[in-house]
Amino acid sequence: MTERELRKHRCCFTGHRPEKLQISEEQLCALLGQEIDQAIKDGFTTFISGMAKGVDICAAELVLKRRVSDDRLKLICALPYENFGLHWSASWTERYVEVIRHADLVRCISKEFSYSAYQRRNEWMVDHSGRVIAVYTGEGGGTRNTIAYAKQQHIPCVIITP
Repeated sequence: MTERELRKHRCCFTGHRPEKLQISEEQLCALLGQEIDQAIKDGFTTFISGMAKGVDICAAELVLKRRVSDDRLKLICALPYENFGLHWSASWTERYVEVIRHADLVRCISKEFSYSAYQRRNEWMVDHSGRVIAVYTGEGGGTRNTIAYAKQQHIPCVIITP
């Protein structure tokens, strides 16, 4: 399959970190789960997570749960730089490591930390996807920038407003 054909079956996630969301993680997972299930019905089988705290990790965990009963599903973790996610609280770091351990592919976009590595990671995810699932409150930042980039690239965005 060509990259263009593969892209039709790939979906990425973007969204805020937990401190920007005003809903519980349980509510977040319910909303994300509905959109993941719809994406699967629509033919998406590979999901890309940027692996940040909050939306990204929750979405990745939901994909992994669904993969247990659907072996078509794949998870790609796109990291902005090497060793990303290893400096958080113990609980978030444990979740991060567990997801990475079960991912089908882990891709580091940059060798070292830089603020631009986050935007490059987000653009890489969009450039390899046919749909973006976004949890977006309207605030500025990486989520807004990723949605704007996806729209510039004519990639459909499903926006969950918590």
